[in-house]
Amino acid sequence: MSELPACPTCASSYTYEMGALFVCPECAHEWSQTDGDIGDSGPRVIKDSAGNILADGDTVTIIKDMKVKGSSVPLKVGTKVKNIRLVDGPGDHDIDAKVDGFGPMNLKSSIVRKA
Repeated sequence: MSELPACPTCASSYTYEMGALFVCPECAHEWSQTDGDIGDSGPRVIKDSAGNILADGDTVTIIKDMKVKGSSVPLKVGTKVKNIRLVDGPGDHDIDAKVDGFGPMNLKSSIVRKA
């Protein structure tokens, strides 16, 4: 019988295998049998329409006209949006921002370009 690794969180030696995972019964931590940790998959990478990686606080530019629900004026191409925040929003909207003249809204990263 092979020796199972100790828990990386609490160093318990009572770990067991459950399918493709190791499980610690003392702290309930689960991790993969490969080097990567299931709970620490790292930050989600969000890219703009040109493939640039976006980060919180970036300034982006809208690349196509968008109709805004509740407004008769569309959001125009070239509108700069400052100080964005990356979120897991509704649907595939992953940017939370305050757009001048429109207020707070969620945007898709596919319709913006890093400025």
